[in-house]
Amino acid sequence: MTQARTLYDKHIDSHTVCRLDDQGHVLLYIDRQVINEYTSPQAFSGLREARRGVWRAGTALAVVDHVNPTAPKRVAAMADAGGARQVSYLAENCADFGIELFDVLDKRQGIEHVIAPEQGFILPGMVVAAGDSHTTTYGALGAFGFGIGTSEIEHLLASQTLVYKRLKTMRVTVSGELAPGLTSKDVIMALIGQIGASGATGYAIEFRGSTIDALSVEARMTICNMAVEAGARGAFMAPDEKVFAYLKDKPRAPKGKLWEQAVSRWRELRTDAGARFDREVELDACALEPMVTWGTSPDQVASIGTGVPDPQDISDLILRQDMRRALNYMGLEAGMPLNEIVISHAFIGSCTNARIEDLRDAARVVRGQHVAKHVRAMIVPGSTQVRDQAEAEGLAAVFIDAGFEWRQSGCSMCLAMNDDVLEPGDRCASSTNRNFEGRQGAGARTHLMSPAMVAAAAIAGHLTDIRYLEPRP
Repeated sequence: MTQARTLYDKHIDSHTVCRLDDQGHVLLYIDRQVINEYTSPQAFSGLREARRGVWRAGTALAVVDHVNPTAPKRVAAMADAGGARQVSYLAENCADFGIELFDVLDKRQGIEHVIAPEQGFILPGMVVAAGDSHTTTYGALGAFGFGIGTSEIEHLLASQTLVYKRLKTMRVTVSGELAPGLTSKDVIMALIGQIGASGATGYAIEFRGSTIDALSVEARMTICNMAVEAGARGAFMAPDEKVFAYLKDKPRAPKGKLWEQAVSRWRELRTDAGARFDREVELDACALEPMVTWGTSPDQVASIGTGVPDPQDISDLILRQDMRRALNYMGLEAGMPLNEIVISHAFIGSCTNARIEDLRDAARVVRGQHVAKHVRAMIVPGSTQVRDQAEAEGLAAVFIDAGFEWRQSGCSMCLAMNDDVLEPGDRCASSTNRNFEGRQGAGARTHLMSPAMVAAAAIAGHLTDIRYLEPRP
């Protein structure tokens, strides 16, 4: 009798070229990879030095996203010489090795984890590796994605394979209906708070449950994207009719009979009944409230209606010290109501929350309102395609009328690697995925939350509970 297998097992088994040892190491075939200008230079240099070529150039897609400026008017020129060289070197490498490139001025340009799904470059059942930890995003499509280092990028380009160690499996079941004002961002932030920033280290997470089923594909991407912030090396969901509908008309999705054959196979991509997981976690969506981070790690998170926690209440000495350090860096005191923390900046963007549905959510909050006088608010769409769609739907006009800066696509203020950098002491309500010290600029303070919550904070001038704002049609 065939043993029941998890979806993770099926992904890995179907892509294993050979077993390498009895400790779980295998040679794994990789279907696709996405390359950016920031993590690829050394890999290409290594190929050149070793006089190696790229094994299957058509399975790679390159994009400029990390270092490019996002000023409202896009130009190819960059003031930063280092960033400009990274961009030009990527163009040279793509030309020399035959890899397709979406450069800064390409209408398909955007953040890699936004443009790959919107192009249909990632499909259910694929195994995807790329030089960015948030490659886990693709799990929302029923693929299995994970981040790799520069030396692994070189090996992948040269051989289409990677040496890979199998992970343990974790099933996270999320049940119940999300209340108005709650989003998938609140779900994943609550999970990270529950299991900790290292709670999923060594695991691949499969998300399931009625809450997940009810979410859109874009909302699911947010969850898979941030699963890495709990330490997961992979995260995914079984593909369903929503995924098939999302992919059907994408430029690189199969067409005609190939599409019908593909969907027939994709429907088989699910965990077998009776398959066992190494760990089970449950989350009650009905009990959730809007979440915000108060510290310098994504697991330092709490409901907006509560106060900054007191380190003295924590018995673990190391955790207590971490909390004190975080509060010192963030300039907060125990007991302060989270909804009274004044911000100086509001940022909506990143590979976590810059898709069209995220912008629609934010626009519903700010329509007819105006950004607080002391707040600088920015909207950075996840791709040029998202930007164009938002303009066509009238969302851009809503943001501009409300006092937001409407910018070009890119990673932008998610990380201090381009022109969009916060100053020491700045405090930002952000829809991004990481709130580490210095993540958005040396000495800058970041509070993570959903795009709608960021929009609400921008209007109020401080962190606030979106549930108490009157929604606009």
